[in-house]
Amino acid sequence: MTNPIDLKHLDLYVVGDRALLDEILSIFIEQAKMLSAELGHTSSDETWREAAHKLKGAARGVGAWALGDFAEAAEKASNDGPEAKRELAAQVKAAASEAVEFATTVRDRPV
Repeated sequence: MTNPIDLKHLDLYVVGDRALLDEILSIFIEQAKMLSAELGHTSSDETWREAAHKLKGAARGVGAWALGDFAEAAEKASNDGPEAKRELAAQVKAAASEAVEFATTVRDRPV
């Protein structure tokens, strides 16, 4: 099974610095929770697109490729109807939950 976050990609930025890794993962966790929830509650197409775009960047920045792909699909679907958005929001939420759980485990593991 592939991890929801590519730690080799992330290490290109943190270069073994555990404090920096923890800080980046903490920011990612906060952003992923907030933005995936926002997709589940917004009715504005523009707010939807902005939240999806921000989530795509946050996900790809840490190497959460699957989440980034779902967020990109959501961004492209900003003008779609409510049913399509509900389905995408559920996919984004599931991918975000998986990435957040993994990021929390990595961040909180003993040094």
